[in-house]
Amino acid sequence: MPTFQYVARDPGGRSITGSHDAADPAVVARFLRDKGLTPTTIEEIRSRRRRRKLKRGKIKIDDLVIVSRQLATMIRAGLPLLEVLNILGEQVEKLTMKDVLGKVERDVQGGSSLTEALAKHPQAFSQFFVSMVRAGEASGMLDTILDQVAIYLEKVASIQRKVKSAVIYPAVVSVVAIGITAFLMVKVVPVFKDIFDGFGAKLPLTTAWTIAISDFMRDHYILLALLVGGIAFGLWQWGKTRTGRWRIDSFKLVMPVFGPIFLKVAIAKFSRTLGVLMRSGVNILSALDITAKTAGNVVIEDAVLRTKSSIQSGESIAKPLTDSGVFPPMVTRMIDVGERTGALDPMLNKIADFYEDQVDAAVAGLTSLIEPLLICFLGVVVGFIVISMFLPLIRMLDHIG
Repeated sequence: MPTFQYVARDPGGRSITGSHDAADPAVVARFLRDKGLTPTTIEEIRSRRRRRKLKRGKIKIDDLVIVSRQLATMIRAGLPLLEVLNILGEQVEKLTMKDVLGKVERDVQGGSSLTEALAKHPQAFSQFFVSMVRAGEASGMLDTILDQVAIYLEKVASIQRKVKSAVIYPAVVSVVAIGITAFLMVKVVPVFKDIFDGFGAKLPLTTAWTIAISDFMRDHYILLALLVGGIAFGLWQWGKTRTGRWRIDSFKLVMPVFGPIFLKVAIAKFSRTLGVLMRSGVNILSALDITAKTAGNVVIEDAVLRTKSSIQSGESIAKPLTDSGVFPPMVTRMIDVGERTGALDPMLNKIADFYEDQVDAAVAGLTSLIEPLLICFLGVVVGFIVISMFLPLIRMLDHIG
């Protein structure tokens, strides 16, 4: 409600200044007359809201979690949908999301359903999100289903953070180790080379190798940089092709150390997504199609799409998953039991809970294992360089002695 500042005179002619909250100036004037005052001026106080500096960047899962939670809360409180969208647009912290919500609000105001308005922005709202909203609007349980979406997205975001932490930590330590090794080879080894050239003595084989590698790195650093960049660019382009992506995703599931973690993450995401969709009333074929598109791994995606085709042919869900060779026997057996007993979505959620716990344990074990391995690697490399440099000096001192 706006606030009005007024100047009025009392029966004695004295000027009185104050403020009053009211819907319009007429209400303020009536309020003053009831108090025996004669209003002279009534002006609305314009509140100066501090403009928030909105963040830029891509819409992330955490942004969708907040939107889902707030949508569910305000819809459950009985606020009209247009007002809910307007409030969300005012308080989001990311410029991209604010623009998207503004367009969604205008579409809903123009007669579109919330599902139709959200579907126009696939860069912000995934097919999973849109399908869940569609199920919520059809069932009249939009607030409940939005809560389920928020819980699902929180779990997905949590598991993604764990995988990133498992991958980023050894990657950073590896980069540091490579940087230290390169510094020693480019800056330190040449100093020893000059010393050895002054002696004119025959160098041990390890020392000669180290100096040769150092000379090559110093003389051909541009070629090395181009070679590394070309390999990275080639792999990136190859990964965009169907064959390349299949090969890379297949390797992710069987690679040493990280392969079991990637497989457990894929199974947990598959089970969680399919279970949430089925519990929300999405039919099994649409649920499998959405699950395949959100799998994040081509091998898993193809297995799920084959399952969809098999169901259309009258087969069960478990058989094509077993034939794919990707899903462990425990998963396919539990899905088979859930399908036969009519409790598939609770069984899928149990599978997802189990594998999410497995990911937690695997990430914790990997972090504790990777650190000593990388330290040992760095110690061996640096130790080899140091020994190969000091070995000639030791031999010369022995010879002099």
